[in-house]
Amino acid sequence: MHAHYFFGYGSLVNQRTHSYPDGRKARLQGWRRVWRGTPLAPQAFLSVHRTGTGAIDGLVAAVPGQDWEALDRRETGYRRHALRDDIYHDLHAEAQVQVYAVPPADQHAQDASPILLSYIDVVVQGFLTQYGEDGAAAFFDSTDGWARPVIDDRAAPRYPRHQTLSAAERALVDRHLAALPVTLTPPD
Repeated sequence: MHAHYFFGYGSLVNQRTHSYPDGRKARLQGWRRVWRGTPLAPQAFLSVHRTGTGAIDGLVAAVPGQDWEALDRRETGYRRHALRDDIYHDLHAEAQVQVYAVPPADQHAQDASPILLSYIDVVVQGFLTQYGEDGAAAFFDSTDGWARPVIDDRAAPRYPRHQTLSAAERALVDRHLAALPVTLTPPD
C-alpha cells in the first residue's frame, strides 16, 4: 500500500498551521512559487508553476488514511497534482506525493490582487523554522508575482491561520519586502 503525502511550499511549511504527521524537508525541481489572483478571494493565493528550471524547498507531510477531504477544504481554490520524478525527499519509494496549485482557468488574466502581510509572515516563519535565514531568503528569491500591493494587516490579521511572529521574524520579513517591488498599504 502506498503512503500519501502532500508537498507544502507556503503556509503548509509552517507546521504550526496544521497537524499532519511525518513532516520532512523536500525539494521540488523545475518549479517556482507565484502569487496568483483568483475570483475566489480578494487577496492573492500563493501557488506554484512548472518552469523546467530552478527548484523550491518545502515540506512533505503524511495524509493519514488517504483522507484528503480536510486538506482539500483547507486548500479551497487549489487543485491537487501528482508529483513524479521532480520531487526529492527522504521518504520510502512507495510514497505518493501531491502538490496543490491554482488552476490556470481560475486565475485572473490581469492580476493586481493584493497579498496579506499576515500570510507572508506565516510562510516565512515556517521557512525560518525549517530552513533558517537562508531558506527564508530563498523563499523570496524563488517566488514570482511580487509586483503588487501588500496589505499590512499585522495589527488585525486577516489570514485565517495567522501566527504571532517575534520581533526578529517581523524584521526579517520587512527587510526582504523592502527589496521587492511591493507597495505596503494599510487595510481598508
